[in-house]
Amino acid sequence: MSQSGQDNSSPKLSRSDWIGFISMTVGMFMAILDIQIVASSLREIQAGLSASLDEINWIQTSYLIAEVIMIPISGWLARTFSTRYLFFFSCLGFTLMSLLCAVSWNLNSMIVFRTLQGAFGASMIPTVFSVIFIIFPLKMRPMITVMVGLIVTMAPTIGPILGGYLTESFSWHVLFLMNVIPGVFVCYSVWNYVNVDKPDLSLLKSIDYLGIFLITLALGCLQYVIEEGAKEDWFDSKTIVLFSSISAISFIFLMYHELKAKMPIIDLSAFTDRNFTTGCIFSFIIGWGLYNVVFLMPLYLASIKGFNSLEVGSYMFVTGAFQFLSAPLAGIASKKIDLRIMLSFGLLMFGLGTYLNSQLTAESAYWEFFLPQMIRGMSLMFCFLPINTITFGTLPKEAVKNASGLYNLMRNLGGAIGLAITNTLLNNGKKINFDTMRKNITEVSDVTVNLINNLSSNFSQYEITDPNLAAIKQVSGLVSREALIISFNDAFVSISLIFLFGFCLMGFVAKVDPNADTGEAH
Repeated sequence: MSQSGQDNSSPKLSRSDWIGFISMTVGMFMAILDIQIVASSLREIQAGLSASLDEINWIQTSYLIAEVIMIPISGWLARTFSTRYLFFFSCLGFTLMSLLCAVSWNLNSMIVFRTLQGAFGASMIPTVFSVIFIIFPLKMRPMITVMVGLIVTMAPTIGPILGGYLTESFSWHVLFLMNVIPGVFVCYSVWNYVNVDKPDLSLLKSIDYLGIFLITLALGCLQYVIEEGAKEDWFDSKTIVLFSSISAISFIFLMYHELKAKMPIIDLSAFTDRNFTTGCIFSFIIGWGLYNVVFLMPLYLASIKGFNSLEVGSYMFVTGAFQFLSAPLAGIASKKIDLRIMLSFGLLMFGLGTYLNSQLTAESAYWEFFLPQMIRGMSLMFCFLPINTITFGTLPKEAVKNASGLYNLMRNLGGAIGLAITNTLLNNGKKINFDTMRKNITEVSDVTVNLINNLSSNFSQYEITDPNLAAIKQVSGLVSREALIISFNDAFVSISLIFLFGFCLMGFVAKVDPNADTGEAH
């Protein structure tokens, strides 16, 4: 892979260039997939490692903390060691850690290997984005962005489904072993075919150690608060208050230091570009919506409808299918209409899709899930493609590597913060809704009394010891289920409001000419 694509008059990319880039996208897919792939298999892993319910969540938390810390540093690493060496050693480490995760002998070893897996995998995500704007000619970028967008949005969608299927059919060990063969292929291909840039080892002479320390402290503590806050009742916990304070103070010192440092580990000057700043906000919103819907839909289908992983997969497949089908349409639209109009359409349609999900009931059938998922699947491509071009389209080429890390960090933070808030809404909402409904449904209510009497009469036919108590428990279960459904619906509404907020920000976006080279679209 050469640097031949940096302007519109560049020669066509060779077969080696394509092999190198496609290999990088495979590596990126593995890194994103592994964020969510263990989500539906935590109980099986918990049993295999003899861990408690609270402890097992650290398998996900450790991966996310390491990834969030490393993503913004990836720009500096790419400038220092080059794209080729960074991606090769990142994939090599990721593959090795995947193998070690599969043979973990206890929880502590699993957490160590998952942390290192997340740290190694982090750089593979933003590096692919920066390569798009560095090596590909202008006319090819929409098509390439669509392809990468499919990977980024489909990986978290299929992660829990694929994880559940593999665990149910084989073993949880396969979740990690499946990375080994593709990982070896990616390492070989990147080493032999990627040649985007050259290392600049002179940057090692002035390493921003304080910046690395502050960003590790700030993002590490923030991610801990996000992951553990709901379990600890947020700011009722002294630990959460302490970590929140450390994170906030570290962020303040980090921004001051990075703006003053001669060779900062992350260059915050990209935020002086209006489109980059709003693009990062849009990336945050997309992360919020994408990861929350992937969390909510399988949970709803499993807890309310009682579906297994294969049945959940058949429902979730709709979103992925329409993402794939709409990708060519989004690519064509990006060349024909103002990217701001295209993004506005995508944001509104995604918001509409999540709002339609807020009308679900326990009796909702397949086709009532189909339309919202179809709309969301199509809208994702109409969001992702223009966001990338808007975000990076007005930046100079030399700023893209660093900016790509910040851009991808915002998407991950959007997903993490959104999940924490949504989880809190579900838990607290269920309690509030249950208490409200319980007050309205009392034993003096004729409807309730008749229902309990009918159920009690039915239970008495099966020689149940206390039919009346069994009837009351069933009514309580129905109320609890309805309270949870209302909480789910409220969570979907909250996501649609976030996307409506994103639509309102469109007035701050400057027009970007998709036919102008990076850094020339002001």
